[in-house]
Amino acid sequence: MSKKKKVRIVVIVVVLFLLVQLVLAGLLGGLGPLAFLRDVRLRGLPGNDASYAPDTVSEMENSPLRGKTVCFLGSSVTEGSASLGNSMAEYLGKRFGCEAVVEAVSGTTLADTGKSSYVQRLLGKLDANAPFSMFICQLSTNDASKKLPLGTVSESRSLADFDTATVAGAMEYIICYAQETWNCPVLFYTGARYDSAPYAEMVALLPALQEKWGVGVIDLWHSDAFNDISAQQRKLYMNDDIHPTMAGYRDWWTPEMERQILDFLNER
Repeated sequence: MSKKKKVRIVVIVVVLFLLVQLVLAGLLGGLGPLAFLRDVRLRGLPGNDASYAPDTVSEMENSPLRGKTVCFLGSSVTEGSASLGNSMAEYLGKRFGCEAVVEAVSGTTLADTGKSSYVQRLLGKLDANAPFSMFICQLSTNDASKKLPLGTVSESRSLADFDTATVAGAMEYIICYAQETWNCPVLFYTGARYDSAPYAEMVALLPALQEKWGVGVIDLWHSDAFNDISAQQRKLYMNDDIHPTMAGYRDWWTPEMERQILDFLNER
């Protein structure tokens, strides 16, 4: 084989490799010039059929949040990144007859690691004068996957004392700021159970925060009954271990979140 032919083969192999990488980046991660492929794939999922869209749900009778404004702070799960931009915020907003204000950016963390962290967006993106009647924050899986420091629940109640570089410190900062700024109930919600010891450790922080601050916990993690779904249901409800489809939000997550929110309000 001539040297020129070998070079040609190497070039072809490299080009094919790069094309495959571009396709995979676009298809799975929504990145690069072929980012649209991910949207095409997601729109084709059975769980993202239009029959599961938020406008297919109806408002509950005697909603305690009717006409009120609820803030949702989070990352990709709150954004609805695998469900065509529809998350529990849209479904709960429809069910409760309330306005859902969503501040969500995929890939972001509770721990303050930069300008898009929960803490920075809490301070820079949310209107301090907004009439929030409830504040719901996602327990982000990104802190777990990035193995960010967990920290501990402090004895302080002062914003200046919380170590926001840790998960616990950031959560305390968010709770304290939200309570002082909007004087409304604060709730954290977990994801459904998946195989992650670091995330389980984050979930384990919630009882101490609940006891100290009186926050609500929408716990989708611990219930065996909630998490006991069939392989067929899981395929319909979830795009991966973490992110629901529209069917997953509408028929699996939202009914349970709604029930726990109502329990929380009834106990106040």
